[in-house]
Amino acid sequence: MKFYTYFLAAALLLILSACTSDSDVEVTDEAGNTAEESSGGDLIASYATDVSSLDPAGQNDLPSDQRRNVIYEGLLYLNDDLEPEPRLASDYEQTDDTTWVFNLREGVTFHDGTEFNAEAVKANIERIVDPAVASSRANIFEMVSEVNVVDDYTVEIVTDYPFAALPNYLAHDAGGMVSKAVIDEDYQNAIDEGGADITLDEFYALRSEGGTEYEAVANQVGQHTGAIVEQKPVGTGYMKFQSRAPGENVVVERFDEYWDEPAKLDTITFKVVAEDASRIAELESGQSHFIQGFDNAQWDRIENHPDMETYPVYNLSNEYVGMNTQKGPLQDKRVRQAIGHLVDKEAIMEGIYYGVGRTMKGALQEEILGYNEDLEDLDYDPERAKALLEEAGYGDGFDLTIMTNDTPERVDLAILLQEEFKSAGINLSIEQLEWGAYLDAVSNGEHDLFILGWPNPVGDPDQGIWPLFHSSMQGTGGNRSFFDNEEVDSLLEEGRRELDLEKREQIYQEIDKILVEEQPSVFIRQAQSANAIRSEVEGLYINHFNKPDFRNVTINEQ
Repeated sequence: MKFYTYFLAAALLLILSACTSDSDVEVTDEAGNTAEESSGGDLIASYATDVSSLDPAGQNDLPSDQRRNVIYEGLLYLNDDLEPEPRLASDYEQTDDTTWVFNLREGVTFHDGTEFNAEAVKANIERIVDPAVASSRANIFEMVSEVNVVDDYTVEIVTDYPFAALPNYLAHDAGGMVSKAVIDEDYQNAIDEGGADITLDEFYALRSEGGTEYEAVANQVGQHTGAIVEQKPVGTGYMKFQSRAPGENVVVERFDEYWDEPAKLDTITFKVVAEDASRIAELESGQSHFIQGFDNAQWDRIENHPDMETYPVYNLSNEYVGMNTQKGPLQDKRVRQAIGHLVDKEAIMEGIYYGVGRTMKGALQEEILGYNEDLEDLDYDPERAKALLEEAGYGDGFDLTIMTNDTPERVDLAILLQEEFKSAGINLSIEQLEWGAYLDAVSNGEHDLFILGWPNPVGDPDQGIWPLFHSSMQGTGGNRSFFDNEEVDSLLEEGRRELDLEKREQIYQEIDKILVEEQPSVFIRQAQSANAIRSEVEGLYINHFNKPDFRNVTINEQ
């Protein structure tokens, strides 16, 4: 049948070439398909949770990153070896301990037709750290003291102190470049809505000066920043924003003027399908082409289906149980240690995660600088837990609440802990929330315990620990344990400044040791992400951070 199709296509091409001019002939590929037939089509990708924000300065969560990743690009990206590679930058060099110079690609345009240049880079980095924006990701570039436009396609970035990991950080989703025209419109809207008596140029000038006068203006406009960027997510990526229906989907379409090879797909619909069973059913029926996240018990079902394939990713992220260290009994580290002794990681790995992934001792994965294979973790020891609670004055038991979203494994983990904690007299209640409400609740400190994951999106130990445990990051920044430890803060700050790799490794090993002692969180496992695709989907790539790259994807309908 295929031979007949190819023969017919070739015969038609000969007839057309005899009867028409070259300009009238449709271009064919090697299989004899016309350009229209070779289109990648419309891909449906289903996820368990909705996007929280389409703004690179917005919520610091993986589901949002996975959608933003097709719209925005940064100066650099990380390859499979976690090494920075140029993207919107053509090359870069470190000219002294605190100065980096980036040469930019020419001929790159944003989705709104405006030019990508050094002014756009300056506007984006300064926006992320702007108090008026109050981005939860400001820490990504908090070390940057200056962004200087050398010429249209050269930008200089100066840091307050030597920071060897800057290229890795520029590859972070927070470094996604938004159209400067949209940024300007966003600020102007905030100025208007906030009733500030200041022009946009005056606002920028005042921001450069800083001080109390700017703080007052930032407070005045701060409630309104981000509104326009959220409505108009305009980047340089291979797909551009088409529409969003909150709670239902985000739709993007191919950007035909993309600076590199345009994507093959016409559109991608990022669909929200909350239930695992429903997502798998959609994949089986062909209603979805790609699904992200499913119960680990479903691996065999998918792998044994003729029309479905798994795409596991062993990534730089972890699942952990966090504790609000500033609330009730959890303020006492002996109580937190007791909880650590009540968590049977091996049983959790086998019973809930079906052996998918690997258990963790501390906060760092094996691939990351500072990982210590000899780190002594708290063993599963209910009797030791009871003794610690007795010592802390809680021998008669007490009540706690654990919060989670509706991810099945997390709900199952909460139920398992509920049963386990009974043996030590802890009455654990479970509160299950939808994703957005859950993030808000744990960021606001409304919880006792919570279950969450943390990706390391820059492949450096700083990003694996700083957001989770530095005191400046409490709340939306990532430190939802509200942990405040002067020694850990000091070591984290030292680790950022140290250029010697051996010394950095020792610093992060010491931090991990303290974290085991203080137990603000119990790290359960390094995740192996569950992804699956239809067999007709070709060209998909997913990186270490579980972010799909759809640029080379095609759908070959059977």
